[in-house]
Amino acid sequence: MATSAAIAQPAPRQIVRALVCAAPAELSKSPLLGILGVVLGAGIVTLAGRMLTLGLADLKGHVGMSYDAGAWIGSAFNIALMFIGPFTVYLGALMGPRKILFGAATAFAVISAFLPLIHNHSLLIVALVLAGLTSGTFYPLTLTFALRNIPPRFLPYTVACYAACVDGAVNIAPSLYGWFRDNLSWQWMFWSSSVITLVMMACVYYGIPASPATGKSGKAPSFEGFLYASAGFAMLFAALDQGERLDWWRSGIFTALFAGGSFFLLCSLVRRLRGPNPLVDLPYLREWNTLVLGVGLIFFRFGLLGTVILIPQSLAIHGFEADQIGPSVIWTAAPVLILTVVAALLLLARVDPRLLMAVGFACMALAAWLNADLTSAWSASNYYRTELLMGVGQAFAFIGLVASIILQAIFSGGLSKPQWVLTFSAFFHVLRLFGGQIGVAFMTHFVAQREKLHSNLLGLHVQRGSWITDRNIRGLGAGLFSKSAGLGAAGGRAVELIAKRTQLQAYTLSIIDGFYLLVWACTIALLLIALLRKEPLDYGDVGSITC
Repeated sequence: MATSAAIAQPAPRQIVRALVCAAPAELSKSPLLGILGVVLGAGIVTLAGRMLTLGLADLKGHVGMSYDAGAWIGSAFNIALMFIGPFTVYLGALMGPRKILFGAATAFAVISAFLPLIHNHSLLIVALVLAGLTSGTFYPLTLTFALRNIPPRFLPYTVACYAACVDGAVNIAPSLYGWFRDNLSWQWMFWSSSVITLVMMACVYYGIPASPATGKSGKAPSFEGFLYASAGFAMLFAALDQGERLDWWRSGIFTALFAGGSFFLLCSLVRRLRGPNPLVDLPYLREWNTLVLGVGLIFFRFGLLGTVILIPQSLAIHGFEADQIGPSVIWTAAPVLILTVVAALLLLARVDPRLLMAVGFACMALAAWLNADLTSAWSASNYYRTELLMGVGQAFAFIGLVASIILQAIFSGGLSKPQWVLTFSAFFHVLRLFGGQIGVAFMTHFVAQREKLHSNLLGLHVQRGSWITDRNIRGLGAGLFSKSAGLGAAGGRAVELIAKRTQLQAYTLSIIDGFYLLVWACTIALLLIALLRKEPLDYGDVGSITC
């Protein structure tokens, strides 16, 4: 029995040794720049999306568009991101990651530089679509490049830098946009991405070597399946993004988008069954840990909604601007740089990444539970301590999640075939975007429905004829009488104030329900972590193996 165990044991080490021998022996200047380039790309697209959301009001005022027309501004960018995700697998295999990244970064930098100068609504939508199509290639190729080019012992530091860029971009964006608007101009919401992209282009040009394209040998890859899948996911993404505004199935636009997206996905499936594409190997994804980590990524994206949706909305209802909301969530980004280094060292010290994930989700759950003590009197300062805890949770959960995904790619044999690593990267990119949008749609709908429920319940106790309501109206009317046209006008203003107070309380209660929903989501994520199987080797073992 000991003999058979000794024979079976070297298999994972042989996998890592082959990876070490294929990767650069040392982190020379060129690979280091390549790592920096792909990590910056992930941060750039995250920052660009957040800036577009924060600056939507200024952009609509600049172009001069209505609420309904402006609702498609952010959607145009995000739908393009969703579309290009699966299609990047085809492009990356056909041309190689270096050509795709450099060409896309060049186009994105130019488009971002000219976006603030556009005054036409249709032209703006087209430009945002092009910006999404170009920057959407950054995410899928980041994981592909990291897995195939970075020496394994440096992977923890790469994961740490990746987490710092992505998580930091999400949480620093409100403060950064507020500073741009107050000290420079709102146009820097686009120009900042353009400037950072120039740095990324230099890193990609000097740091990523040209690699042979998969499509140049063997059976020629087909683009039809990718096109159908990309169109299907993009249309379903658009349906989810606009569903709450359009009132879901009561809208013909939503129904058309949902039906069209489902049809294109069905076409992609039929195309797959009739002629399997050499660049895609869907059966490879049928690994237990791959599927569980995919669901875990969706729950992590859902956990981010506390700082992305709930806290900003709880402050925005008081009329706070981006620079006033920013301090409440920047505390989430404050510990990221330190914690990412600590997490990388812990990984090298043979700490199981599942433990980092568990600690992270537990901290996120605790922070959401503490935020559920929200009242209508809270300001940004009330969130400082809880968001610091949330920042710890997000950093550890994200690093543990990405570290587990990379280990799963290594030990499931994902690097042995180009189509496996491309399929693996595209799978998690689609889950990151599409799964994240499912979470956003669900949370938005949940808060809206809970607000209606609480408004109805509170309204039952705020009615004329009730001595409490009448006394409040008389008291407020007396206070407003000196600044009103008469007693009737003062009474009318008093009624409006009570209605707004009721609405504020209802909205506050709905935000509290949202925080409790996050607690349950993080709890389910902890249960999923318990279902993950331990990988054969940890990062300490991987880093100690030499060629």
